[in-house]
Amino acid sequence: MTYDQAIRNTPVTLVEFYASWCPHCHKMMPVVEQIKELLADSVDIIQLDIDNNQEAANANKVDSVPTFIIYKNGEEQWRHSGEIEGNDLLNKIQSYSN
Repeated sequence: MTYDQAIRNTPVTLVEFYASWCPHCHKMMPVVEQIKELLADSVDIIQLDIDNNQEAANANKVDSVPTFIIYKNGEEQWRHSGEIEGNDLLNKIQSYSN
């Protein structure tokens, strides 16, 4: 599945670009896992390591990690780079899935 297909697979998709060497990314991993469990039936959550997905990172102008992008019907709606509170991220995703 291509990146474009993946962000159109469900009405709302969260993409996280991360890196295995990034301490902020490591801090966000359990937060993203918890959100994945909470929203498993309604939202796709895709996690891409920028070292293994450089083409997608470049195409989406990702220059820092972690970067979170919310898509609705394949269109970018929101973007945040850096750590974010779990509830803030959850609320942001839910605001696009209602």
